[in-house]
Amino acid sequence: MHLESLRLSNFKNYPSAQLEFSSEINCFLGKNGSGKTNLLDAIFYLSFTKSASQSQDQQCILHDESFFSVRGNFELEEKSRTVICGLQLGKKKLVKLDDKPYKRASEHVGKFPVVLIAPNDTDVIRGTSEDRRKFFDAIISQADSRYLQVLIQYNHALKQRNSLLKQFAERDFFDADQLQPFTEKLIELGSEIFKTRQKFLKAFQKLVNGHYANLSEESEVVDLQYESHFSDDIRAKFDESLKKDLILKRTNIGIHKDDFPFLMDHKPIRKFGSQGQQKSYLIALKLANFDYLHKKKGIKPLLLLDDIFDKLDDFRITKLVEMVASETFGQIFVTDARPERTLGIFEEINQDVKLFSIDQGQVQVLS
Repeated sequence: MHLESLRLSNFKNYPSAQLEFSSEINCFLGKNGSGKTNLLDAIFYLSFTKSASQSQDQQCILHDESFFSVRGNFELEEKSRTVICGLQLGKKKLVKLDDKPYKRASEHVGKFPVVLIAPNDTDVIRGTSEDRRKFFDAIISQADSRYLQVLIQYNHALKQRNSLLKQFAERDFFDADQLQPFTEKLIELGSEIFKTRQKFLKAFQKLVNGHYANLSEESEVVDLQYESHFSDDIRAKFDESLKKDLILKRTNIGIHKDDFPFLMDHKPIRKFGSQGQQKSYLIALKLANFDYLHKKKGIKPLLLLDDIFDKLDDFRITKLVEMVASETFGQIFVTDARPERTLGIFEEINQDVKLFSIDQGQVQVLS
């Protein structure tokens, strides 16, 4: 699979842009703030039907405009496929595959898998349990459409239960019979999510360990654990938490509280790991992400590398370049603020490299 071309209208800082890509390596070069990352985000949008950096679709619309559209032409299994994502203010987001609109945008996720490695990925290690859940949910959802739909249903039921808890507090009233159906729904859906996450992590852990050993010069032992309320009697936990739920007006038990501790020599990496160890573990997670999707989907995901050469030392850059040279990956998109560095990194690789100069929403092909 590869992305043949990209067309933008009013997307972030691009009034209009059209790019034709190499099926191997594509580099977006320009000063910080010029719009390099926005091009990666447009590609990400074509896969996930949402931005990697903006929580609301409206934030992707160019200032003072009323709509945006992103169009990508893919080659997938020797067939040409066209994806269009767009939004007009006041209307529902549009997602189409080969001119056929989806009823739900979530139905598209996973058809054109993508792996993004970006500077803010450190949140996965240093951030909250929510950051880690989002990371793993994104991987599983691209490989398992059923999982994504169950997760959406769970979050909807959770919202309904929390709304009812707030109503009870506002009215100084409680009805167990009203609350029970929502609790049962969370238990039913949460149990399925729990089993899927468990199965996923068994396979994913091996991939992470292998990549960490390759990327790190250290001999430490790394581990990825899974903490969930569903590992014990979940009904008893909901009963025990009811008083707390009523006081706080939200559901404190469930799959939405899961966490995935990253350990090194049995200690949390975010607290005891060095900066180099954390970088190695993060890249290992992302490469495991790539391998997992490749195995499950039977196609190599697009790999988006956003300004990572500034964040990695020479040893880890060398390891990544070795993987690129060995054709481990499929199509790659790279951003860099230092053109000479990118040219130096890729000049000895026997692959087609296409260079784009980016300047304030304007794109120029260099080679």
